[in-house]
Amino acid sequence: MQYLAMTRHTGVRLAEAGFGLMFLAGIWLAATQIPKLRSATALRIMAGIALALAGLLLEIATRWGHFG
Repeated sequence: MQYLAMTRHTGVRLAEAGFGLMFLAGIWLAATQIPKLRSATALRIMAGIALALAGLLLEIATRWGHFG
């Protein structure tokens, strides 16, 4: 049974958004290593949330968007 139907193009767009979130998470994790940065914990939390959302978007794109 198919719960969510989307075109291949939409799947590719979701995957691009997921990869973009992974890129931002990597930047945020790298920024937490700056010694004088006070909000390192907040950036780590945001990076974790971004990675979780990226994984979800990539799963949706792969499962229902015919990506990959």
